[in-house]
Amino acid sequence: MEFLFNTNVQFFILAYLIGGIPFGLLLAKQFAGVNIKDGGSKSIGATNVLRVVKETNPVLAKKLGAVTLALDAFKGMFILIIAYFIGLSEATLWGIAVLAVVGHCFSPYLNFEGGKGVATGMGVMIFMLPIETIIALVVWAVSAKFIRISSLSSLIALTALVIASFILKPEIAHAPIIMIAFILFYKHIPNIIRLFSGEEKRVT
Repeated sequence: MEFLFNTNVQFFILAYLIGGIPFGLLLAKQFAGVNIKDGGSKSIGATNVLRVVKETNPVLAKKLGAVTLALDAFKGMFILIIAYFIGLSEATLWGIAVLAVVGHCFSPYLNFEGGKGVATGMGVMIFMLPIETIIALVVWAVSAKFIRISSLSSLIALTALVIASFILKPEIAHAPIIMIAFILFYKHIPNIIRLFSGEEKRVT
């Protein structure tokens, strides 16, 4: 058990546990009295909070969706900020980033189920790759405006981020970026299937 006293290991565990906090589920239950895992896509993220809560309270849905997005993005970034200021290596920071996303997508508090990972992925990437993430956010905003399909816009933006990272930072190890991208694409498989069948819902 001595490895548990290793600072890197402690931060890896912390990243997974904090990354796994299902803010969307908690907020929707507390303030709207609904279980978002029983409706919509059954995801715990901001889009499903908006979709499910909107059925009964459109005004509250927007507020809870925005807060969920912010908290899901910040929970991974929060650990990274602390790790950075105590001087942990870049390799460790990338490990923290990956595990925060893993925690959100496979939450230890929800029998290893979770959300799609987009907001948490955005949060850790804005810290690790700020310019590339800003590019991805611009791509997402344009895609969301014209396509109005949350999942497709997110996947297009994610692809843009990966491409931008190879172009702007060819010297870094891209394995963690590819891992995060793979996890997000994996979690979006049901959405991808619905996209091809024309059943994926638009955000209204």
